Amino acid sequence: MSSVGTARLLIGNGGEAALELTVEPWAETHQMLPKQTWAIVTHSPAADGSWSGTLRRNEPFQVDHRPESVTVWVNGNCFHLSNAEGTTIDSADWQCPAQGTAS
Repeated sequence: MSSVGTARLLIGNGGEAALELTVEPWAETHQMLPKQTWAIVTHSPAADGSWSGTLRRNEPFQVDHRPESVTVWVNGNCFHLSNAEGTTIDSADWQCPAQGTAS
């Protein structure tokens, strides 16, 4: 798969307690244990691979952090959530392309 229109974001919990991760706009909520790192991969719905952005255009993600929680707004049409080993944790859309890596 081409990386055009595919974006990858790593989220890590470097704290001592569980961290709540919410992926919007799907309202998918997961608990990340301390020392875990997960990857969120999304795909642009636009034919040219551009992103709508949340606060600014052409941004695939927006991250909001609060004590004990983080919210990631995904501006693609779907997402894959996987752990550091690449094992799928969640996929919000069965029509999402096969998970790939993007740089």
